[in-house]
Amino acid sequence: MSEQRKSGTKQMSFAQVEYGAKKKLTRRDIFLAKMETVVPWGRLASVVEPHYPKSGRRGRPPIGLDRMLSVTFWRWALVNARRF
Repeated sequence: MSEQRKSGTKQMSFAQVEYGAKKKLTRRDIFLAKMETVVPWGRLASVVEPHYPKSGRRGRPPIGLDRMLSVTFWRWALVNARRF
């Protein structure tokens, strides 16, 4: 028996591959792409990092700095979008 049949995976057809490449961009995808170009994430993380809590203490471990910054900016953008 071939490896594909053993694992239960099927080979994608040309139509499936072509359709998969034509995914419709959602508003979220567009917004995140704009955020990547506008916000200097590296510089921002280097400024915040010395003040961000480190793991190794008791209690719940902190969320990663990159994730926390993106969530914070996402919330900020949503709040400001509702004001206008």
